[in-house]
Amino acid sequence: MSSSTTSRSLQVCKSCGGGAPVDVHFCPQCSQILSLGRNGDYFAFFGLVRRLNIDPAELERRFRELSRKFHPDYFYNATPERRASLERSSYLNDAYRTLRDPVTRVEYLLGLEGFSPRDGEHVPAALLEEVFALNEQLDEIRERRSSGASADEWQRRLEAAQQPIYARRAGHERRLHELSTRWDALVDSGAKPEDRKEVLTALREWALERNYINNLLAGIDRELNGGERSPL
Repeated sequence: MSSSTTSRSLQVCKSCGGGAPVDVHFCPQCSQILSLGRNGDYFAFFGLVRRLNIDPAELERRFRELSRKFHPDYFYNATPERRASLERSSYLNDAYRTLRDPVTRVEYLLGLEGFSPRDGEHVPAALLEEVFALNEQLDEIRERRSSGASADEWQRRLEAAQQPIYARRAGHERRLHELSTRWDALVDSGAKPEDRKEVLTALREWALERNYINNLLAGIDRELNGGERSPL
């Protein structure tokens, strides 16, 4: 497992050959902007440890500060430094979009830590039961609609079917807050990778469940908006 603190491995300056930590953007020896390495880390790029609770205002402050420093107008056209500034500006935008959203932040952290959800991975049986039950409800609603039931009737039934899924999603978001707090406590205490595995596994399950919950709600929305049959 990779460390959950800012990595201090070195990158090499192409201008002077000096070394610099990966979370440094300008060479300490010659002050030139550094080319972007292959092994990126959005957290390290912002000078952050891999915590899941990030102050949005602080993240935006760092984003704006780095945006100014990397602006291509500060570098001559067609120079290696200008290319490096463009690389870092593009990477900065990607990093900011990812880290400012709690969900994509979790997904990105899981990827860094080697815990990305995989297709076909186990999903709790209780959630699968809800998928099957909802599909049965949708089949029944479609049959009633095709047999001439009023729009008010089948729309009410669809809206009723949404409620338990919305309730599950609310509980799901509370679960994310709990897991994020536990993860940050482990990071702050310098816990070993093996001690973080339980929380990372729970976060991976959370990400899998989130996809299923979103698919359930998207299926109901499609029925409400167009009535197109789309299996969940």
